[in-house]
Amino acid sequence: MGKTIKEIIFDIGGGIANNKKFKAVQIGGPSGGCLIEKHLDLKIDYETIKDAGAMMGSGGLVVMDEDNCMVDVAKFFMDFIQRESCGKCIPCREGTKQMLAILEKITSADDLKDGKATLERFKGIMTLSKLANVIQDTSLCGLGQTAPNPVLSTLKWFRNEYDAHVYERRCPAGVCRGLIKYEIDQNKCVGCTACALKCPEKAIIGTKKAPHYIVQEKCVKCGLCIQVCKFGAVKVN
Repeated sequence: MGKTIKEIIFDIGGGIANNKKFKAVQIGGPSGGCLIEKHLDLKIDYETIKDAGAMMGSGGLVVMDEDNCMVDVAKFFMDFIQRESCGKCIPCREGTKQMLAILEKITSADDLKDGKATLERFKGIMTLSKLANVIQDTSLCGLGQTAPNPVLSTLKWFRNEYDAHVYERRCPAGVCRGLIKYEIDQNKCVGCTACALKCPEKAIIGTKKAPHYIVQEKCVKCGLCIQVCKFGAVKVN
């Protein structure tokens, strides 16, 4: 108590793994909130953390770096909270279920020609904050009253990532499988066939010493191709 968040993460915790850039820290467990770089100099005490939009909770810190998708982080915590709900009151039981459904929808792929699915994505992001506030105000216990915190805090500090998922169908961090696409740079591919041999769905086509390409309809986005490519030819869009 009294030390800054920065001291705990970088001095005591040893900093960000693999020299990655700090992005956010989730404080207080699943029902806590995400804080960003400007909060690193805050000193740890109950009121200061609460005023910043998080809470002490269990006292845990989960640090995110540049490779983390904050929409996916919110979905992960909401999934946990929804499972933890005792089900006694409707706001927590049904509200968290609806919040999770919205997050799952905006992080998954849908048919571009399906107007209904597109409309549901737009409606979901527009009602997410309102739904979160209703759950906070009307739930019976502390779990429901703090359940929306991960979503509200990530919406506040990383709205651009939510917008990219909804309006551009793109995950900036390349985490949400439904919104990423693996492609092979024809100028870098030497036709070594390593990616084609590893692909479990035989979605990569090409002959030896000639550029390969990925059949998007077959690709399950497992990422094995980008792992085995030694020439940096496979990229994520």
